[in-house]
Amino acid sequence: MFELTKVQAALEQFSLDGWLFYDFRGSNVLARRILDIPEDAMGSRRFFYFVPKSGLPTKLVHRIESEALDHLPGEKVVYLKWQELEAGIETILRNANRIAMEYSPRNSNPYISRVDAGTVELVRESVESIVPSGDLVQLFEAVWDIEQWELHQKAGVETDKAFEIAWSFIATQIRKQGSVEEQSVSDVIMEHFKQSGLTTYHPPIVARESHSGDPHYETGTGSNTDIREGDFVLIDLWAKLDVPRGVYSDMTRVGFVGQQVPERYSQIFQVVTNARDAAITLVEKAFQSGTPLQGWEVDQACRDVIQEAGYGQYFVHRTGHSIGQETHGNGANMDNLETHEERLILPQTCFSIEPGIYLPEFGVRSEVNVYIDGQNIVHVTAGERQTKILSILSEY
Repeated sequence: MFELTKVQAALEQFSLDGWLFYDFRGSNVLARRILDIPEDAMGSRRFFYFVPKSGLPTKLVHRIESEALDHLPGEKVVYLKWQELEAGIETILRNANRIAMEYSPRNSNPYISRVDAGTVELVRESVESIVPSGDLVQLFEAVWDIEQWELHQKAGVETDKAFEIAWSFIATQIRKQGSVEEQSVSDVIMEHFKQSGLTTYHPPIVARESHSGDPHYETGTGSNTDIREGDFVLIDLWAKLDVPRGVYSDMTRVGFVGQQVPERYSQIFQVVTNARDAAITLVEKAFQSGTPLQGWEVDQACRDVIQEAGYGQYFVHRTGHSIGQETHGNGANMDNLETHEERLILPQTCFSIEPGIYLPEFGVRSEVNVYIDGQNIVHVTAGERQTKILSILSEY
């Protein structure tokens, strides 16, 4: 449900005159969600919805879709001709100078850049400045309530179990028949998800040896995917409870099919986990002290550790992503590589921390989920952090 008082409180918090929502044929999924517009709602004409920092909002809608925003509070302005649309924008913004839109200067943050350049140009004729709505969006798209936090914890119990099932299955199959395909391991995980009431948009990554050096490897079949004794294995899995408003748990762990892990694997793993823990420590200290923290700072704290160890060129993705009803959510990412993420990390949001070192012969990633609760306590979810590479044949 759209909450006008909550939106206006956020505008006051960020010193904005208003928030201008815009959509054309589903182009702005963030606006549609915040405005509580169903995903299957019909609509083929542009609409604007302006929420001022005080007073009633104003709707600007096309004549043949004049009821598009009737579920929202505020006055209605109806246009038919393009000239009326442009005049309507000027009218609804007549008392505003500094407004927010789903816009990012130079497209520096494509996750929130949902309004096209031409529309931004048009709106700029009526206001002094347009600022990114990224932190506003987080308040309504990335912040969890108590129910979602509980759903995440329940999902985390099952994703944690999924690793146990997968490692045990690998050990059993190796002893029985000498090998097991990556896809077979993925299938076992998916069956566990089904039996546990979890759902996911894509099966997990199960990657042996050099395949683990590809961060987005597609799990396969065939002799080249046979996991055998002496192999290094990476498993990345993500799922949520199959209920309304369920949120994801997204984890990556690694194992070695043998009794004793070779030193080379352990050396790289130690660098990765040191980087992971440096990022978590930064988050903990920031929220203990009440220091504002932006996503890029977490990425940099993690990246510095890998860089100093001499593996910077092999850490080829951001440190983490927002987690919500989608695996990659709409809150702040931990990123100073692909983007310079300046959105704040907010209480009651969840994100991954998942540094990796990807060498030609193998790759190591350690992924955990971090949730900050309403009392600024930092939680690492879904079981204990992995502190060593699992010796699959000695432990299962």
